[in-house]
Amino acid sequence: MAAKATVIDVGDHQVRVSNPDRIYFPELGATKLDLVEYYLAVSDGIVRALRERPCMLHRFPDGLAGEKVHQKRVPNGAPPWLETVRVKFPRYNRHADELCVTKPADVIWAVQMSTVEFHPWNSRRADTEKPDEWRIDLDPMPDCPFDTVRRVTPVVRDVLDELGIAGFPKTSGGKGLHIYVRISPQWGFSDVRRAALAFAREVERRAPRDVTTTWWRKDRDPKALFIDYNQNARDHTIASAYSVRGVPTATVSTPITWDEVADVDPGAFTIRTVPARFAEFGDLHAGIDDVHHSLDTLLEWADRDEQSGLETPAEP
Repeated sequence: MAAKATVIDVGDHQVRVSNPDRIYFPELGATKLDLVEYYLAVSDGIVRALRERPCMLHRFPDGLAGEKVHQKRVPNGAPPWLETVRVKFPRYNRHADELCVTKPADVIWAVQMSTVEFHPWNSRRADTEKPDEWRIDLDPMPDCPFDTVRRVTPVVRDVLDELGIAGFPKTSGGKGLHIYVRISPQWGFSDVRRAALAFAREVERRAPRDVTTTWWRKDRDPKALFIDYNQNARDHTIASAYSVRGVPTATVSTPITWDEVADVDPGAFTIRTVPARFAEFGDLHAGIDDVHHSLDTLLEWADRDEQSGLETPAEP
């Protein structure tokens, strides 16, 4: 007997969802169809976060209890309306045609293919080698409490304000926090990473007891907050805004306001709670594309740091 399936109308397209009753998130009792319905509820936000970016999919073909598959290539047999973007990997002399989301149906197709997490590049298909997004990743070390993230985030905001740069915060869906900045797509990945490191070092100078930019993980204080500038390196990706995370509680990487940071509970944002929040407040990142900022000052800081003897570690 054929497995149960349901057909979902998404805009001008239909997506057949197989095994809709399969439990994906045991702690919530949430199913594959619940995941579909979540992404439909936040479709404007997730499409904005992914639009025209090469996107790696974190798939769980056997549910969260099974193996996680990091999939770059769109498989054969994808519907003709699905768009892709080709990215090259010179180190391996290879390429991949990755998902390029332009509409909600693309997201729901990916969920049908057992995708839980969406990890886009910080560049778009118009020029995949020129990022238009700078990512500030506040990544707690194992013994770093979230209170440290709360203390450091206002410092991050102060530095951004002094630079005249608008940052858009979101929870990571885990223990950390991300701040995204739109930048003019005129620099390559190496320069964006240098700028990100210069920014991280400035935050470290202002919050030396809490923040580290130490390159080797083994050398970092386990109670410190690492500002992971490497997330701006080529082919490095992190979960997008509104991406569900592949954990039993189905937490969501959720846009927040700066004022929410002091009291936010990242674990409270799940596929059960975020749709109502989205319906009430809309997409808090809706204005992220309104202004694209320059990295000139940060690159001057990078030059200054390097001239003073601070090394820029080789790209991973």
